Amino acid sequence: MNPPDSEYGFFPDEVVIQILARLSVKDIIRSKCVCKLWGFRAHRIEIPVTRFYPDGEATLVGLVCDLSMQKFNVVLAGHHRSIGHRPDKTFICLIFDSESSKWRKFVSFQDDCFTHMNRNQAVYLNGSLHWLTGSCSCILVLDLKYDIWGELLLPEEVICGTGIRVHLLELDGNLPIVQISEAGMIIWLLKNYDKEEWEMMDRVSLGCIRGMVPGIFPISQTGRYIVLATHKQVLMYHRDSRVWKDMCSVENSFALPGFLHMPVKAPCSLAAEVARI
Repeated sequence: MNPPDSEYGFFPDEVVIQILARLSVKDIIRSKCVCKLWGFRAHRIEIPVTRFYPDGEATLVGLVCDLSMQKFNVVLAGHHRSIGHRPDKTFICLIFDSESSKWRKFVSFQDDCFTHMNRNQAVYLNGSLHWLTGSCSCILVLDLKYDIWGELLLPEEVICGTGIRVHLLELDGNLPIVQISEAGMIIWLLKNYDKEEWEMMDRVSLGCIRGMVPGIFPISQTGRYIVLATHKQVLMYHRDSRVWKDMCSVENSFALPGFLHMPVKAPCSLAAEVARI
């Protein structure tokens, strides 16, 4: 086991190898080209007889870091499938604790499914990791202290269907959800975590960015701003002034997330026509 301050970086080899093991064969081959160390790690990956399903796709991934204490947890969870068989309802969860330098495992039963976006949007709050289920029926909660799965109900007004997407964010120690559709964007905030009481924060018309709506998604939020992205742009919405700004736009054929290394346009106001629905 390599210590966090070693030349291998903050994460020990065992954690990096577990992460690489969830990649597709194509991505593993690509990772070998990063450097000699990554090539060495990729060679140590073994194909398991029993795996998560689908391999490297449906697995929930969560990362919790405490930089002040130089400790972290890595969470990998997914449905069990034996080779040649369909996945069953057995839900395997592996948690790496950097303090003990060990993985712990527990098994439960889950029927929930997750979209590609939702399974990678884990929010850490109140000692637990949170994932939004693909059906938007609830928020799946993992208590990292007691290794227990739980659920949080969503507001009754939240709907999920064709052309409607729901995303999970974090706001000053609270849990907001953002619903996006052609009709607009609605933001709810979980005001009371224990009582599961939600409050609508805002309704926003997306008329001035209508052409971007099918591919836009939120990436960050504060009390006054919400930042959203498409595959080529990063936009910021100011809730007080109701103004959109183009923070970053890719000028060539490449797409995000590599936008920080590419030429960008100067920020500009898109419109001030956004009004409350």
